Amino acid sequence: MKKMILVGRSESGKTTLRQALKGDVLHYHKTQYINHYDVIIDTPGEYAETGTLGRALALYSYEADVTALVLNANEPYSLYPPCCAAINCRPTIGIVTQIDARDANPDRAEEWLRLAGCKQIFRVSSYTGEGIWQLLEYLREPGDVLPWDSEEDANRAREVRSTKSEDTMSNGSR
Repeated sequence: MKKMILVGRSESGKTTLRQALKGDVLHYHKTQYINHYDVIIDTPGEYAETGTLGRALALYSYEADVTALVLNANEPYSLYPPCCAAINCRPTIGIVTQIDARDANPDRAEEWLRLAGCKQIFRVSSYTGEGIWQLLEYLREPGDVLPWDSEEDANRAREVRSTKSEDTMSNGSR
């Protein structure tokens, strides 16, 4: 698979997305430092939110084949300035997460990612599995074996074990 770096603010769903892409049980844990998981580089949100730490994201993006700008569907604003994807020498995709959340507005998030310069955008729910297959298909290279054999298997709801309270999760059914 193509190696992908996930960039986004804290609580945007990067770590949960990584778990969903691998077929793992979903459990909340705060990413404290840049982590390499086979083909996914998971980054702390503080790196995208802080100028001095942002330089580390630029350096780590060279280790990836694809840069993914992650934005959750109920964000009140976009972290990404217009045309910021143009400075990246890797293909930059957009990923709208938490599309099943209360008050989600995936159309607005997608528009913000398009303004940032993302040509290809995926809408995903790590909890229901919606959109996971399409993202995996994009990352797939010849000879890759995916965690699932079909789109139906990839788009099934995930087991969730979270220490987050129901009130802090974006969808009360989780």
